[in-house]
Amino acid sequence: MMFRRRSRSLNERELRLWKVGRALVLTFVSAVLVAGGVFYGLVVLLDFQEIDTTAKLDAKTLFDLVKLSFGVVAGAGALVALVVAYRRQRVDEAGAHREATRLHTERFSQAVEQLGSDSPAVQLGGVHALAGLADDAPDNNLRQTCIDVLCAYLQLPFTPDPGNDPARQEERHRYLALRKVRHTILHLIGDHYRRPEGTHRSWQGCDLDLTGVTIDGPIDFGGAVFSGGRVSFLGATFSDSGVSFSGATFSGSGVLFVDATFSDGVVSFVDAMFSGGVVSFGGATFSGGGVLFSGATFSGGTVSFDAAVSPGSTTVFSGGTASFDGAMFSGGVVSFSGAMFSGGGVLFSGATFSGGTVSFDGATFSGGTVIFGSAVFSGGTVSFNAATGSPPHELLDAVGTPVPVTVELPAAWLSPNP
Repeated sequence: MMFRRRSRSLNERELRLWKVGRALVLTFVSAVLVAGGVFYGLVVLLDFQEIDTTAKLDAKTLFDLVKLSFGVVAGAGALVALVVAYRRQRVDEAGAHREATRLHTERFSQAVEQLGSDSPAVQLGGVHALAGLADDAPDNNLRQTCIDVLCAYLQLPFTPDPGNDPARQEERHRYLALRKVRHTILHLIGDHYRRPEGTHRSWQGCDLDLTGVTIDGPIDFGGAVFSGGRVSFLGATFSDSGVSFSGATFSGSGVLFVDATFSDGVVSFVDAMFSGGVVSFGGATFSGGGVLFSGATFSGGTVSFDAAVSPGSTTVFSGGTASFDGAMFSGGVVSFSGAMFSGGGVLFSGATFSGGTVSFDGATFSGGTVIFGSAVFSGGTVSFNAATGSPPHELLDAVGTPVPVTVELPAAWLSPNP
């Protein structure tokens, strides 16, 4: 899938000024119209009588006219000065922006050169330099470029861990050094997405393309806010890791875990908030370790564990533990349609279904343990239409008798001997 990026034309930053003559004419016309409007308003407000056209021009009136003429000339001069000052200010601002962009470009080139070094220590310097450049970027377009380069580094192929073979110790040391570089980038990303939007060093709202990356260590995205832009973990591999999205907020953005592989370690979405946008785990494979959604709140948007975003693929729970213990489904759409539960444990114990739509339509329950013990069905719609296999453990007890109209179950599960 093509990762779409938001971009703005650099021409938006180009200086656009009217010619002096045009600016002066429009300024004078505007001033005359405003002055005329004020004069007319005062006449109406003070209820002046009609001007006496038979009156003679005396010395005092002539002197007042002379003063008025000089006042008009002074006002015209002030308008000219105002237009010139405005243009000078705009030119100065444009010049300052060009200078800031030039300095940013120079620093960017140096940082990229460091990142491309053969020395991991120099690469680390380049990583921090690029992160600092993103923080100080004069506009979002340049900030996005720095983030894109850091993401691209994470997507580069790398030599896997050679193990503890004494004959390959030098190779292992280099692997660990480069692993440190990759983990530093991921830690910086988590730190910047935790900072409130609009504050210095916040990257919220920027695109984050981590397509195909391998996350093989403890990385903390806890408390991060994905509230704009697009975030992609498409095809990412979480192995031998303890990645935390605990307390993260997904609202108003598109976050893709499509075709991701969770094969070891623990990935935590504990107490995460899904309140808007689209979060997709379509085609993901849960084959080991644990993925925890305990205490998560699903209150809006769409969270999908089906293949809607990745046609032809199926979300598979075949090993490890995926826990939705105590999760709150109170709004939006959460879809497990077509998912395959064939191994491991998937726990919905104590979960509350009180709003929105949760769909298990067409899901296959062919192995493993799927538990709904103490789950509460108090609202919204929970559908198991066309689901196959045996009903999940304790689901029928949790649903109760008679089955609420908000819960849709296959007829075979409701027969005396399902």
